[in-house]
Amino acid sequence: MTQGKKKKRAANRSIMLAKKIIIKDGGTPQGIGSPSVYHAVIVIFLEFFAWGLLTAPTLVGLLSFLSAPLIGALSDVWGRKSFLLLTVFFTCAPIPLMKISPWWYFAVISVSGVFAVTFSVVFAYVADITQEHERSMAYGLVSATFAASLVTSPAIGAYLGRVYGDSLVVVLATAIALLDICFILVAVPESLPEKMRPASWGAPISWEQADPFASLKKVGQDSIVLLICITVFLSYLPEAGQYSSFFLYLRQIMKFSPESVAAFIAVLGILSIIAQTIVLSLLMRSIGNKNTILLGLGFQILQLAWYGFGSEPWMMWAAGAVAAMSSITFPAVSALVSRTADADQQGVVQGMITGIRGLCNGLGPALYGFIFYIFHVELKELPITGTDLGTNTSPQHHFEQNSIIPGPPFLFGACSVLLALLVALFIPEHTNLSLRSSSWRKHCGSHSHPHNTQAPGEAKEPLLQDTNV
Repeated sequence: MTQGKKKKRAANRSIMLAKKIIIKDGGTPQGIGSPSVYHAVIVIFLEFFAWGLLTAPTLVGLLSFLSAPLIGALSDVWGRKSFLLLTVFFTCAPIPLMKISPWWYFAVISVSGVFAVTFSVVFAYVADITQEHERSMAYGLVSATFAASLVTSPAIGAYLGRVYGDSLVVVLATAIALLDICFILVAVPESLPEKMRPASWGAPISWEQADPFASLKKVGQDSIVLLICITVFLSYLPEAGQYSSFFLYLRQIMKFSPESVAAFIAVLGILSIIAQTIVLSLLMRSIGNKNTILLGLGFQILQLAWYGFGSEPWMMWAAGAVAAMSSITFPAVSALVSRTADADQQGVVQGMITGIRGLCNGLGPALYGFIFYIFHVELKELPITGTDLGTNTSPQHHFEQNSIIPGPPFLFGACSVLLALLVALFIPEHTNLSLRSSSWRKHCGSHSHPHNTQAPGEAKEPLLQDTNV
């Protein structure tokens, strides 16, 4: 009888332990080791390395603008790991279809744009596991890893495609994407603390917690978030347009050879990695978060103006070095948002930033193309042959070289970033909690998790709280 009771108690303990494991991580394995920045870095590197091999960008734009706050808000409730898996899987799903079925490829890639928001989940993951003074360095490392993946993979993909054919490149990219998915499933531990998650995956949440439009309403309700979002929009819009046309501009207007363009990308990538790790860390410690953002925007203005007025190849190389320094802006902005956001709002604020960048990715190329058009500058892909390398001397090219402003869109971009700099000047380094706690208390009543209880007189902190660098 006693032995039967012991067996029953042992069985009950086993069931309870299994329930705890399932509840703790949504039914998925716990991963290898404790959550760390290195888990996030590997996820980002593998995803963008796979796409970089194909030299084909993921589809972003309006879709990610709408979905990023939603996915970020849901990750604040259910945890980061599941949404890392979701975003990586659907972002990489079109890769094998490039050779299987072009129709299915375009159909799936049009949907995968909804999930092209891995950065917002990764940055929220990093925020969960780092202290405030470590966060800027961690974000810089993630951004530098992204740059490293795009520096190395296109050259490798182009070489393998030229020697072994495009099919091998697609197979290799598919294998790397599957490796990334398996790494998330097996090795990545959940970063969101258990106390911040529902008791189980069946626990209800309100639509207001996950509604992307509710997240956007917070932008209008919080002046600091609004200033940050406007700064991101005005500064990233020209950057997105620049990515879509700059390398064609180097070849067609600046007469760069394909080898020179590849070298330019490699050097710019290496300098960006140094800027986003070592330089960013030193600046954050010495001049503070806000001043680092302002300095990055200043470098971006100088870089775009140099691109706009530059008429010689050496000017492009010099401006490229300045562009590498301007890459500190995004991780610095993300660090500012993260270190000042409430712990259970990391996903949604990073989602808003990522969503605005996604909107810029849709608008920027169209805007640059329109400006090139109204200034009668036609950029088109040039064939990579020995007779075309730096020998095109058509009247159109003479017009561009003799023009006072060879690159009009870049000057427009400089003006846009100047406006971003003026807006960023109004972002306070520290926030006055006493002026905002009452309005936030009312706003947060419907957003608190059911398991997070507070004392009757305890006020919940606003979306952006006071912080020191």
